[in-house]
Amino acid sequence: MAEAMNVLGEPLASCCTDPVTGFYRDGYCNTGGGDFGAHVVCAQMTTEFLTYTQAQGNDLSTPRPMFNFPGLKPGDRWCLCASRWKEALDDGVAPPVVLASTHASALEHVSLDELKRCAVD
Repeated sequence: MAEAMNVLGEPLASCCTDPVTGFYRDGYCNTGGGDFGAHVVCAQMTTEFLTYTQAQGNDLSTPRPMFNFPGLKPGDRWCLCASRWKEALDDGVAPPVVLASTHASALEHVSLDELKRCAVD
């Protein structure tokens, strides 16, 4: 299996292990056949984005112990669906992204320029 690459053409770096993120809950924004939402954008949560996504029907703030989900708070990093991140960008509330930890397949949904404009280390 080939090593996953990020949007910069480098090996994919970990997004977050506290809380553990990723479609595979391994800390990386890896993707595969079962990941229909393309959870490939490593984003740093903001109050504005958490409020926005909750209003869109995806509450990422409330803990869900039955799914081993602690709930997110501003500053946490999380692998977001590329389409939700793009939607938030278009609506002016996109959270910052970590380019080194954002999977190359995100470029199927958003441009590298869009990601770079919202980049953090």
